Amino acid sequence: MDTKLLLIILDGVPYANWRRYFGCLEGWVASGEARVWKMRSVLPSMSGPCYASIHSGVAPQVHGVLSNGHIQRVELPDVFSETRKAGGVTGAVTHSWWSEFFNRAPFQYVRDIEYDEPESPSINHGRFHTMTGYDHLNQTTPSDVDLFATLTSLCLRFGLDYGILHTCTLDSMGHRFGHDCPEMDHACALLDAMLAKFLPDWLAMGYEVIVTADHGQSLRGHHGGTGEDQQDFALYYFGKGEGPSKDTLLDQRQLAPTILTRLGAPVPETMKHPSFLS
Repeated sequence: MDTKLLLIILDGVPYANWRRYFGCLEGWVASGEARVWKMRSVLPSMSGPCYASIHSGVAPQVHGVLSNGHIQRVELPDVFSETRKAGGVTGAVTHSWWSEFFNRAPFQYVRDIEYDEPESPSINHGRFHTMTGYDHLNQTTPSDVDLFATLTSLCLRFGLDYGILHTCTLDSMGHRFGHDCPEMDHACALLDAMLAKFLPDWLAMGYEVIVTADHGQSLRGHHGGTGEDQQDFALYYFGKGEGPSKDTLLDQRQLAPTILTRLGAPVPETMKHPSFLS
C-alpha cells in the first residue's frame, strides 16, 4: 500500500476540550509536526451511528444504524473491506460494536473477543471490549494504556497497513460528570499524556496517524442532537498528505474516503464525499 495509517478515536470529546486540555497534541501542532481541523459529525450525533459513518462514509439514513439500538452488520463498502481488497492487512482494538458493524453480528464473546483471521475480507486482527454492565457509576472501561499497547503489539506482530483504536473513557466520564469540571479536566490531560507515550513510536514505525473523536458532548454530558458542542470535535493529522486551510470545517463522511486515499486503496462509489487529504 502507498501508506500505513492508524486511526485513533477518543469517544465523546467536544472541540473546546481538545484544544484546551490536550497539550501534547497541541504542542505537535505548534511545532508543525501535526495539523488540526474541526470536524462535524453526522446526525444523530450518537456513538453507533457515528461509528458506522466513520467507516462507511455515508449518513446513518443510508447505512441504517439510526441509534445505539440498531447494532447490525453494515452492508456497504467500508474502510476495512476496501483495504483488504487492495491487499492490506487490517486490525482493530475497539468497542465490540465495530466488529458487529464491519465483520459479523451478533457479537459472541468467546468467538469474537479476540481473533486473528488472515483471510478475512474485513478485520484480520481484532481485539475488542464490550463494556458489559456499563452504567452511570460503573464505567467498565479498559485502561487506555492497555488499548494503546495492544494496538502497538498488533502493528509489530502482524504489520498492519491500517489499524483503528477506539476508547470510550472520556465519553463515559462526560456522561457521568459533564465537561466543565475538575474530573474531566484531569481525564483529558491524562489521556493526552497516555497517548503521548505511544504516538512517537507509531510515527517511527512509519505510520501516519489521525487522532479524533466520533462526536462531541455538551457540558451536561449529552450528545445525539444538533448543537455544535454535540457534533463538533477536533481532528489531528500526523502525515505528509496535503490538506485544506486550517479554518475548513470537515464533514465526518469525508473520513473514510480520506483514509482509503492515503492508503492508496480505491474509493468505492458509495462514498460520495471527497477526501480532505491528497
